[in-house]
Amino acid sequence: MTASLPPSRPRIPGSGLAKGLAVTLRTMTRRSHTAQYPEVQPELPPRSRGVIGLFEENCTVCMLCARECPDWCIYIDSHKETVPAAAPGGRERSRNVLDRFAIDFSLCMYCGICIEVCPFDALFWSPEFEYAETDIHELTHERDKLREWMWTVPEPPALDPRAEEPKELAAARKAVEKQAAAEAAARADSGTAEGGDAQ
Repeated sequence: MTASLPPSRPRIPGSGLAKGLAVTLRTMTRRSHTAQYPEVQPELPPRSRGVIGLFEENCTVCMLCARECPDWCIYIDSHKETVPAAAPGGRERSRNVLDRFAIDFSLCMYCGICIEVCPFDALFWSPEFEYAETDIHELTHERDKLREWMWTVPEPPALDPRAEEPKELAAARKAVEKQAAAEAAARADSGTAEGGDAQ
């Protein structure tokens, strides 16, 4: 049993040309919008993927970003250093020290996997996109250049006003308040001592 095809309508000669000309005429009557790019910077969406910035202080050389990168465009070198014991009778510890962190943006496909898998928030998206080079070898950004991109990373969006304050901010605020109280007490003590000497 074969399925019968619906009868096709006869095509009018030149109908495709007429449709194309109609699109052209519609476009001709609209006012064109030209983006004056080099002089006027475009307004980018807040989550634009431009270049990757490195917050070096947070990097523990865990190598997760390099292992998960599908393009293998992240190069990391490190060495181990021995940290002396914090207390007498304690044991020495070893830690990784970052020697080289580089990203080859000529290979990078901007998937963001390295940023997502970083457990210590050492990598961030920056909306900067103007880093074209005349030599492809200069697209490999070493850690100094990646650190400079951190200054262009936008602030995270504001939290819900009813949300609880982050622990890190609360701890930092308490430390600052404690230090300010200690300085005020020291000033008051020195003022009292000077007043007693004057009498």
